[in-house]
Amino acid sequence: MKNNLFENIPSNLPEELFEILQGSGGVKIERIVSRGHATPEGEWYDQSWDEWVVLLKGLAILDFDGDKESVSLKSGDFIFLPAGLRHRVAWTEPDVDSIWLAIHFNF
Repeated sequence: MKNNLFENIPSNLPEELFEILQGSGGVKIERIVSRGHATPEGEWYDQSWDEWVVLLKGLAILDFDGDKESVSLKSGDFIFLPAGLRHRVAWTEPDVDSIWLAIHFNF
């Protein structure tokens, strides 16, 4: 069945949209849509699995726990987040759909 990563996005998006597109054999592929959303202050993603993520559309900033520098992302930028790297979405462009494709390994 054919789908499109840029379609079927709700007009009202009070929270980030997380949608599992496919998963099997220890790999999960997920579409995430942010519209001015950020991880709440003081909260961190601290995953026990690796994640590769690409920002397909929009702008975003990722923060990392500790002395690591923040990373600004634009459309087409991707980053590998190894297991145990505490990170958070600090900012996404308001009133614009920032569309992510995340691939989780050994989750």
